[in-house]
Amino acid sequence: MTLYHFGNCLALVYVPYHMAYKFSGISEYASFSKCVYAGGLYIFTQLCKMLLLATFFPDSDNSHESGEYDVLLEILKATVDFADLFGLYFALNSIPGKGHAKILTAAVGWASAEVLVTRSVFLWVGARGSEFSWRYVRACAEANVSLLQTAGCATLVWLRARSDLPPRLAPLVLSLLLLAPYRSLLEDALAAALSLSPWPLLALRAVHAAVVALAALAAYAVLAQQIAV
Repeated sequence: MTLYHFGNCLALVYVPYHMAYKFSGISEYASFSKCVYAGGLYIFTQLCKMLLLATFFPDSDNSHESGEYDVLLEILKATVDFADLFGLYFALNSIPGKGHAKILTAAVGWASAEVLVTRSVFLWVGARGSEFSWRYVRACAEANVSLLQTAGCATLVWLRARSDLPPRLAPLVLSLLLLAPYRSLLEDALAAALSLSPWPLLALRAVHAAVVALAALAAYAVLAQQIAV
């Protein structure tokens, strides 16, 4: 029963990623190596972020242990997540092809590396030894939300790098990009204000990711239509 639960969790995490790669059309561009490269950039970016956090915020763990919550400190720590946007930018520039292929390849490679690093050991240690727990099911669902978030961020980064982005879309794209590193901080603050339990918080994150992704998709569609004309 424990292995059955573990298998279900693995399927819930990795099948959507496989489907995104297989049925989005990027597999036709022989882009598996580019997905691996984007995943490698994710790991390198996280190492750089860890180095920055350890250098500039070495005592942040002590404040959590004492029960203190420094809002300014958390904002500064979240600012380090701008490195993710730069990492996605380099990943997009390293991938040849059309816009949608570059975005999807970078997003799938980046998000796949993230889920491998953050979820695999967690599921192997936890879900493999548990007959059933909603905790691991929720963690698997969060991994799928992360894929949607990454796709939205990759689209926004690609749009912002375009010189032919319509001026009326520039403020929207820039605003969403500037808010992206503070996404988790804003969601946690809203969850604390509303006293949300884990499942409503997951729903909030899913809705937030969907809104950002749809806004990015709409901006991409406008740009694509302009290029076609």
